[in-house]
Amino acid sequence: MAEADWAAAVAAVRGVGPDDEVQLICHVNPDGDALGSMLGFALGLRRLGFTRLRATFPGEFDVPEPYRQLPGSELLVPEAQAWADPPLILIFDVAAESRLGGLADRLDGDACVVALDHHASFTGFGTVSLVDPTAAATSVVAEGLLSRLGVPLDAEIAECLYVALTTDTGSFKFVRSPSVHELAARLIATGISPAEIARRTFDTRPFGAMKLAGEVLGRATLDPSAAGGRGLVWTWATTADLERHGQRPYVLDALIDPVRGVAEADVAVVVKELTPGEWAVSLRSKGGVNVSAVAAALGGGGHRLAAGFTGHGTPEDVIAQIRPLLEAYAA
Repeated sequence: MAEADWAAAVAAVRGVGPDDEVQLICHVNPDGDALGSMLGFALGLRRLGFTRLRATFPGEFDVPEPYRQLPGSELLVPEAQAWADPPLILIFDVAAESRLGGLADRLDGDACVVALDHHASFTGFGTVSLVDPTAAATSVVAEGLLSRLGVPLDAEIAECLYVALTTDTGSFKFVRSPSVHELAARLIATGISPAEIARRTFDTRPFGAMKLAGEVLGRATLDPSAAGGRGLVWTWATTADLERHGQRPYVLDALIDPVRGVAEADVAVVVKELTPGEWAVSLRSKGGVNVSAVAAALGGGGHRLAAGFTGHGTPEDVIAQIRPLLEAYAA
């Protein structure tokens, strides 16, 4: 990103008063990077003296259990309570306006909109775009802006940003950049506990979630011939599965990891029911297929090795849409 972009974002934040309404928004069905980046930045604004801060995301107001203890969670409100016409809106980890759901209309007002993101598929919206496709997580961009605003890291801000960084990098498995580890070191130096954060974020789940995972993984299908012989493994989960095991949708997010670990497949897909006939589709690649291009062709987006989109029909219909694109976007 050019320094002019950073300067424009700094000017946007400094252009409103401490008692002005500031709305922070992240994407529907928020993950660790979305919530951690947003809340970490909100706490930074609080340190600067801002008093009227609200953070939200579109859709049902259901914060995933691993993130309910994040510092700054008291700033979260349902989308119906978001400021109607604030002078400043900050948007986190949203690659396309469609991911803003019912909050997309906030972009039509007079607000200065600053978008912080790291997706190559970012569609280009807002007054100021701070988008770095080379960044490991949106939290890297958020920390960069906080630094330029003169906000020092403290343990609360650091915990939010560390959760964001670890979740989007697969606990640092998918990054090679020394700068990412340098940022992690600076965050840890504030006094946060990586072990406790890892336990809470990755290593704690209800018994029902474990039983549900066993059922969903048990129906996985392997197609070694897909993706030009690179292989595809996929499975699906329904809302009835969740209800039967008494679980909330967020527990399905972790299922992509064991599916991705299948040795015989480059591409892993998990199809998760949202409503009848509508599915949230997560795609992962080990490098043989550009799944971001696959997702973009189907109305979604993401990164080369991790992406997603919203599918329709049956799980088999969704996979049928994906298969030819795996061939087209194989490396």
